[in-house]
Amino acid sequence: MRAVDIIAKKRDGHELTDAEIEWFIQHYTDDTIPDYQAAAWAMAVFFRGMTPRETATLTRAMAHSGAVLDLHHIAPRTVDKHSSGGVGDKTTLVVGPLVAASGLPVAKMSGRGLSFTGGTLDKLESIPGFRVGLTHEEFMRQVAEIGLVVAGQTADLAPADGKLYALRDATATVDSIPLIASSIMSKKLAGGADAIVLDVKVGNGAFMQTLEAARELATLMVEIGVRNGRDMTALISDMNQPLGAAVGNAVEVQEAIETLQGNGPRDFTEHCLTVAAHMLLLGEKAETFDAAYALAEDFLRTGKALEKFKQMVAAQGGDVRVVETPATILPQAPIKAVVQAPQAGYIAGIKARDVGMAVVLLGGGREKKGDPIDHAVGVLVHHKVGDFVERGEPLFTILARTEEQIAPTQERLLATLSWSDTPVEPLPLFYDTIQARASA
Repeated sequence: MRAVDIIAKKRDGHELTDAEIEWFIQHYTDDTIPDYQAAAWAMAVFFRGMTPRETATLTRAMAHSGAVLDLHHIAPRTVDKHSSGGVGDKTTLVVGPLVAASGLPVAKMSGRGLSFTGGTLDKLESIPGFRVGLTHEEFMRQVAEIGLVVAGQTADLAPADGKLYALRDATATVDSIPLIASSIMSKKLAGGADAIVLDVKVGNGAFMQTLEAARELATLMVEIGVRNGRDMTALISDMNQPLGAAVGNAVEVQEAIETLQGNGPRDFTEHCLTVAAHMLLLGEKAETFDAAYALAEDFLRTGKALEKFKQMVAAQGGDVRVVETPATILPQAPIKAVVQAPQAGYIAGIKARDVGMAVVLLGGGREKKGDPIDHAVGVLVHHKVGDFVERGEPLFTILARTEEQIAPTQERLLATLSWSDTPVEPLPLFYDTIQARASA
């Protein structure tokens, strides 16, 4: 085979064979195919698209470009989750312990934040001493011993995806549904889980801006999973306002711990219980969704999930006192300022993306890869769409490093809001659920 022939075939709108896709990915991974040819191929895919069969094959080829975990010596069945990213999305910190409390192992490889979306690894590193860079042996041992690990992706896991993503980022080919879906799912397949729950965000604070686009991505990822022998559930969830109240790093960890203590925001708690219930259902810990939800609620109420979180913190070198008194252990911003409502009325909208960018500009996120972040800064959002607010009532709390940051951040946050004189319907947490089982 020749790379140029494969590029030309896709450029002209033809369907690639499994062998052609596998050959191309294999030779790009081992540097036989240069970046300029891979860039041409990615652009051809961007404009011509891929069939579900092609995309499933591409995903499998990327997953098998490096190591593929096998967790079956630890448990007969494992379940993974993935969120497509959002503002205030700290669900892994709660969902992982909820599911692991059932005895169902959760081996999660997470990423860092970029732009307005936060990263789970950055949040966990707010905990003094917490290590996210585990070796393969440490990762597997922790799964076996406590049934819960959240760490960074190792370099030998889906290396083709790492190479291809960096190339897409530099060649304006990121926004391709087949390439997005295969990137996400290749890492999930390489992670070795038998079943996967996807949390696909939609709205102004998500990469998928419309319900149609989110549903297209979710449906394709479910099909990829099923074609590769995985049982799949995809939830389409709202990101037209921040999830929970806290947006940042340390503040999101604190909110996650408070949620595990039973004192979290209503929307965030319900979201986590729903995702956990779907994982428990796919993990065959319950026969119905309602039974799985009740099980997750029980793990929250009895403190079993909190104890599992504490075990994970201890295993990864973190200060376990954070579980009892997070506010005294986590980094705290020296400056706090309350943003008051300039008028009375109903909140009609909160631009989640702009709230996330306000935190980035405070130093709590990255504008480009490699930027350092300030774990202490952030924003607390005190109201949701549909709430009635009196003039002078607190809308946000800014957690800043310097006094000079307050005024521009306040202006930016107030601009995220739209108002109504008449009642506004609250936003739903979820819009759709897409399910399919390879084992059916």
